[in-house]
Amino acid sequence: MRDVLRLDAVGQALAIKNGQVSPRELAEAAIAAIEARDGELNAVVHRRFERALAELDSVPAGGPFAGVPILLKDLGWRQVGEPYAAGSAVRDGVEVAEDGYGVTRLREAGFVVLGRTNTPEFGSTITTEPVAFGPTRNPYDPAYSAGGSSGGSAAAVAAGMVALATASDGGGSIRIPASLCGLVGLKPSRGRVSLGPALGEGWSGFSCPGFVTRTVRDTAAALDVVSGFHPGDPYDAPALPGPLAAEVGRDPGRLRIGYVTTHPRGDVPDVPELTEAVARAAALLESLGHDVAPGGPEALGDRDFSGHFGAIVANNLAAQVASLGELRGKPVELEELEPRNAAMVSVARTHSAVDHIRATQWMDVFRRRMATWWRAGHDLLLMPSLGVAPFPLGWITPDDLSLAFGRTGHAVSYTSPVNATGQPAISLPLHRTAAGLPVGVQLVAATGREDLLIRVAAQIEQVRPFDHPAMEPLA
Repeated sequence: MRDVLRLDAVGQALAIKNGQVSPRELAEAAIAAIEARDGELNAVVHRRFERALAELDSVPAGGPFAGVPILLKDLGWRQVGEPYAAGSAVRDGVEVAEDGYGVTRLREAGFVVLGRTNTPEFGSTITTEPVAFGPTRNPYDPAYSAGGSSGGSAAAVAAGMVALATASDGGGSIRIPASLCGLVGLKPSRGRVSLGPALGEGWSGFSCPGFVTRTVRDTAAALDVVSGFHPGDPYDAPALPGPLAAEVGRDPGRLRIGYVTTHPRGDVPDVPELTEAVARAAALLESLGHDVAPGGPEALGDRDFSGHFGAIVANNLAAQVASLGELRGKPVELEELEPRNAAMVSVARTHSAVDHIRATQWMDVFRRRMATWWRAGHDLLLMPSLGVAPFPLGWITPDDLSLAFGRTGHAVSYTSPVNATGQPAISLPLHRTAAGLPVGVQLVAATGREDLLIRVAAQIEQVRPFDHPAMEPLA
């Protein structure tokens, strides 16, 4: 069972199909791993072990992941009959009306849901340290953050509790925890995965559902399961040439790749570990036959971006809090929120509808300015996945809110522009600090080109396989 747990989800599904392990044996092994590791890491905030085991007899036998255990991020990924806190005590007593489309597709594919993972309150920051549930610790060093907002999912996968877990990314929340926990994390194109039926869009289109995994083939195959347009969705991503799983191992051809090691905005400090990570990745890509040169979109350096992005996120958070008040039957007071979120909601309440529309219109122009770089003949942009070095718990969440927002702004400086444009981007675990902490790099493609990201990510993985030493305590 120890060896089967170390397989990725595709490998676990094959082991079940070949009779090497039963779904019950695999589920029980994953449950044992959660019980063994989660006391230290605090990644899983809700456990549904008995229900999961009882559901094994009704798992669709023909599903591509029949019997494979999975954890769901406790933000989005709604499941009827299960607690849904979104990292906050404010949601106490507010029930989930129906399964999200993504959860329905996961269950149709045969995944067995074991529980829900920790997330910061309403997913509004990039470290998972909610007051309501406590901090999630990094499996590589428990004093360090696992990232956010998909930090619980990333810690669980990196520690070997499950092979993959759901995630979402509104400003870097898949790519940042993937970077900090040594995983693969792909933010899909806007509209690739539906947020229905509860939502049409998240954070005015910035947020996209996805996964954190240990292998490229798991990322591809899992996205195949949940991707697809649903009637009423406000966006529909460009059609892919075929299943993403079929892109694994396919020759990406000779690509034109630009890279950025110093943020062109000029106010983001250079970090030696990040510079080294990108430089090494650039050299690796060049050795694989690609044309690699420094440079990126001019729009990436626009200093007005962060103000408009922050205003749109704050406005959406304020709307979410107002809706939550209606659902529970009484308004949410600022004192009920964590200080960071209270500050954002307070500022948002000073914005007018006109202010919000003007900010979204500014983003429309920004998106077109960014797209010109890819239209000019570039295939991929290589950048850090995170704008700061791996950080200890408490570093992103000091009592000084001005310091907290400043550090967060630096941290998301390479990821949030890609949320604004709606392009796909993948973080790959290609570097470590001197202390052994993971550092990821991200590749960004033109809208709709997840296929290209999977091809080149698999090419990289083949010549430099990703190792996962945080799983070693399970051995």
